[in-house]
Amino acid sequence: MSYDRTKPYNQLPLLPPPNEMIMTMEVMQAMSNANRALAELKGLAKKLPNQSMLVNTISLREAKASTEIENIFTTDDDLYKALSGNESGLTANAKEVLRYRQALWAGFNTIQAEKAVSKDLLIAIYQQIKELNDGFRPPFSEVVIRRRGSDLPGGTVVYTPPRGEGLLDEKLDNLIEYINDDERYPYDPLIKLAVAHYQFEAIHPFRDGNGRTGRILNILLLVHKNLLEIPILYLSSYIIENKDDYYALLNNVTTRNKWDEWLLYMFRCVEKTSLYTISRINEIDALFSRTYEIVGTKLPNIRKEVIEKIFEQPYVSPRVLLSPDVRSLNTAKKYLSQLSSLGIMTPKKLGKEIIYINLDLFNLLSET
Repeated sequence: MSYDRTKPYNQLPLLPPPNEMIMTMEVMQAMSNANRALAELKGLAKKLPNQSMLVNTISLREAKASTEIENIFTTDDDLYKALSGNESGLTANAKEVLRYRQALWAGFNTIQAEKAVSKDLLIAIYQQIKELNDGFRPPFSEVVIRRRGSDLPGGTVVYTPPRGEGLLDEKLDNLIEYINDDERYPYDPLIKLAVAHYQFEAIHPFRDGNGRTGRILNILLLVHKNLLEIPILYLSSYIIENKDDYYALLNNVTTRNKWDEWLLYMFRCVEKTSLYTISRINEIDALFSRTYEIVGTKLPNIRKEVIEKIFEQPYVSPRVLLSPDVRSLNTAKKYLSQLSSLGIMTPKKLGKEIIYINLDLFNLLSET
């Protein structure tokens, strides 16, 4: 196929790709492995006493990793402190990570309510990530993708997305129909995820933020297609570890129609990150069970709901514990002080406020 990376890729084919390019035996086996791992993850998450223990922690890890792919780096410490309610001195990069996480949750709530992917959903995710009010790029916008780290001025152009009146609408309408219409396009959800991710990045509908928007769309598709109940799959970690392959295989679909290699990559990504998350869930659950047993023996006045709260994120301020069972800040402070006396929580002064750190949980989540 003739392809000039410096010219708009207006001939980007509509979906679906030809079956012979995606339905190979190797692809089917890899897809089966990924589906098996996902099913195990979904079942295990359901057994936890409170799935919110995963929601805050794992979704934040995904946010941090996804922004790192865009060379936006921050520390775990900054992020967890911000989630405790203390945003003093928060870096611009940390704020970007928190916006990604907020966009993920806003998208999740929309998918739960509307049961479909839409243009409005994509725009809402993008606007949350970028903290902007614009939408899809206009036909005249000369957006190009450049190789990072190139010695040439501005970086070498590696891809120029479609550009022109009506082109984005045509290709986005086709993408959204492919995702939502399981009767017309009766493909396995993981095939749809992999194909849709390539197509979204190739369309490149926004001036910026397409990578992060596309990675949130990945997670939402898993929920939309009932492969997961909550967005806990940490896909961006695998992409960081295999970043060169990620970009090379995307390019190979564009230039050589190598769909099978791209699908294999994405299925390995889903399988390995599912297994990684299963391991993390087991570790969090084991730590929670040990902590609950110790507190039940030493501090029987502290309810289980309080223990669940200190596992939703490693940094906890007293006001995080407030609930119908813990109605005053003084009671919350007393509980955290008692947990600190057992070595479960560690106090730390931030400005005028004292917050408490679940160090064992923090260290567990900080491991790659």
